[in-house]
Amino acid sequence: MNRKLTLIATALTFLAATCRADDLADKGRDIFKKNHLAVVTVQVVLKMSPSGGERSSTPRESRQDLTGTVIDPSGLTVLSLSSADPAELYRRMSDEYKIESQINDVKILLDDGTELPAEIVLRDKDLDLAFVRPKTKPPAPMTAVDLSQSAAVEILEPVIALNRLNRAAGRAYSAAAGRIDAVIQKPRTFYIPESGASSASLGSPAFALNGNIVGIFVMRAVSAGETGGRNMRENMTVILIPAQDILKGAKQAPEAKGDAGKPADKPAPTKDQKDGKDQK
Repeated sequence: MNRKLTLIATALTFLAATCRADDLADKGRDIFKKNHLAVVTVQVVLKMSPSGGERSSTPRESRQDLTGTVIDPSGLTVLSLSSADPAELYRRMSDEYKIESQINDVKILLDDGTELPAEIVLRDKDLDLAFVRPKTKPPAPMTAVDLSQSAAVEILEPVIALNRLNRAAGRAYSAAAGRIDAVIQKPRTFYIPESGASSASLGSPAFALNGNIVGIFVMRAVSAGETGGRNMRENMTVILIPAQDILKGAKQAPEAKGDAGKPADKPAPTKDQKDGKDQK
């Protein structure tokens, strides 16, 4: 009899766990459907060169695809400053890094392949945020995450992270479920996600199961002190910056320079659209 009761209890526990997993999946899919178009690829051309010392100062230019989150229908997008300008991350950790950097070109790549020329209008080094605006108004209001509808989460609470994959994966949208490993209160509130959720790209958003945004994935770095740059992993970690902090920065983001505010006559097709090929 006791064995039968044990089997029944085990079966009920398994059934309850399965139901919870199904509920998580259902809520995650709802969040994905509502918000995935707000996750965009931001393409930047970055020029970096060492400065000082005996190292070569020949600049190196690279094109990078980053993840950003649209936070206003006008196209205002937020991404991790560390991903856009890694030199800034190195400088935060140690004065030993003497690197000059310059971002020469910024584009927001939309779901249909349209490229919106853009520019970084505000940098927040403390929060590791870069705010990007299109140089011209998008042809239509963009899908955006509402930062004013935010959620605070507790330790071990589940979150849903949205991401846009790289070119090799066709820049497909993806979602991942994870939990909060820690809640840090000082010097400011931020969250430490577990590895499953933090596999999302920097600049990706994370949501509570009620559908409200928790924050954006960024990189937190502290001074390496006496160790210099010899132990970089101990001095940086992926965190979730709360949406409320991002909203404060967004309210300070100026308009883009030059032709900002002018409507685009027609979105420029990408080179690959002209050639009839996949995006590169």
